[in-house]
Amino acid sequence: MDSDLLSRLVLYGNDPALVETIREAAEAGDIDAQYALGLIYAEGRGIEPDLVAAYLWLSRALARGDKDAGDLRHIVLQQMDPLQIAEAERQQSGVRWQ
Repeated sequence: MDSDLLSRLVLYGNDPALVETIREAAEAGDIDAQYALGLIYAEGRGIEPDLVAAYLWLSRALARGDKDAGDLRHIVLQQMDPLQIAEAERQQSGVRWQ
């Protein structure tokens, strides 16, 4: 993910069109986009907050070596209820990491 896209996330963080651009990059395996998408889901930037999705995208970024993703994932985990944690674990077990 290029620095221009990261800058736009900061400036236009609630733009649903930007969310889709970041999602495409994250699905293609871009580690920065995976972190950004986790942040977007955690904070509800341009979409409804979704802690399970945030946890999953941050887990992908962490698996690829983004240590900051681990810190944010821990914060997200502290906000999740037991049902959300169970759902994240269920979904994570079926994911092929990219």
